[in-house]
Amino acid sequence: MAGSEAARGRPDSGDPDDVLIRLLRQLNVETDRFAEMFGEAHGLYRTDLNALVVIMDAVHRDDAISPGELAQALHLSPSATTAVLDRLAKAGHVERRRGASDGRRTELRLPEATLRLGEELFRPLGAELGREWSSFDADERDTIVRFLTVSIRATTTVRMRLADDGK
Repeated sequence: MAGSEAARGRPDSGDPDDVLIRLLRQLNVETDRFAEMFGEAHGLYRTDLNALVVIMDAVHRDDAISPGELAQALHLSPSATTAVLDRLAKAGHVERRRGASDGRRTELRLPEATLRLGEELFRPLGAELGREWSSFDADERDTIVRFLTVSIRATTTVRMRLADDGK
């Protein structure tokens, strides 16, 4: 029986890859639930939250991001991106400004209140993750970083391949 379970790729097959895939799926579901709970509490759709995260990541890199770059990052059409930005701007979560170095370019900014809202979301999760991760030494953390990096790359590669096949 165990052999047939392994052949079907069941999580209890003992195959370490199956266990990793199952755990990654569970992590994905839990982070989705976490984000949805936060979004519901603040009247935000999942795409709105994703947009805020992309803009917030750009802010943390000290980069400016345009609506077009946001559309690419989220894989949205220009009209869908405009709808997201209009909702976020109406709620006071995002501002469109002319670029400092190029006045023809529109850049997206987050007001201080939105940055605080992001901290409200991520600080408790970050603290709990930090507590859980404290048992890992530097070498283990390096391995985890490498694992997550290659997992993201593999997921992106397959997603892009499937998107190209669908064209």
